[in-house]
Amino acid sequence: MGIGLDAVTALSPTSDSRAGEVLRLRREISRMQRRRSEHALLPLDPSLAALLPEEGLQTGTAYSVSPSPSLVLALLSAASRKGHWCAVVGMPTLGVEAAAAFGIDLTRLILVPEPGERWLAATSALAEVVPLIVVNPQSRARDADVSRLSARLRDRGCTLLVTESPAVERWPQSEGTIRLHDPHWHGLGAGWGLLSDCTVTVTALTRHSPRPSSVRVQLPGGHGAVEAAAAELTALPSLAAETASGRSSVDDAAPTELLHWAEAG
Repeated sequence: MGIGLDAVTALSPTSDSRAGEVLRLRREISRMQRRRSEHALLPLDPSLAALLPEEGLQTGTAYSVSPSPSLVLALLSAASRKGHWCAVVGMPTLGVEAAAAFGIDLTRLILVPEPGERWLAATSALAEVVPLIVVNPQSRARDADVSRLSARLRDRGCTLLVTESPAVERWPQSEGTIRLHDPHWHGLGAGWGLLSDCTVTVTALTRHSPRPSSVRVQLPGGHGAVEAAAAELTALPSLAAETASGRSSVDDAAPTELLHWAEAG
């Protein structure tokens, strides 16, 4: 027997004080209820599209992802901008201001910050109607429960992003993994400056792609959202180095405009 929408009313220890909000949520879910997704893929931000073979997230499947809030928001952003509902379960520190900076429509974002041991029930209930869900598992799920949830994802055309954790085993029946690594923050100097943006590598590996795919992006970028990383300028030889003829050795190898920007830093 499936888990109905009534499970939403018991997702939090403080549900009594939030009865009005729960009722509003149930009305919204009932209003948007559908049988299954009409789409075979959910879109990704253009800077991340090259990660997956068809440049989008397969519907009816689950992906294991790094537990980075920025990566989570980046993966939700394009679908939200297209008008899809999204949900995040079990991530109480995820900020709505950060979500808005990524272009996520807050009126179509459902947050279940602290479901406790009922995280699987919350996810199953939301999978009935929400096409894209992120869940941070609070405990290991039984194989039978995972199989039932996987069947529901396929039936409803819902895509599930499951954050990885050292304390919880890797999610079974996963379509693939999307991981963030090699972060490099910018903006700090020797005792001065502020963190401005972070350049990272995002790598994806799926069951249908023989090799991992990687992209280098700013996450977050200067405006708080995901941005394609600018090509890094290879270090030039010293402009002060001169050849025997008295000309800089760089002058012969680099255009004047490039030398100007190299001098300017």
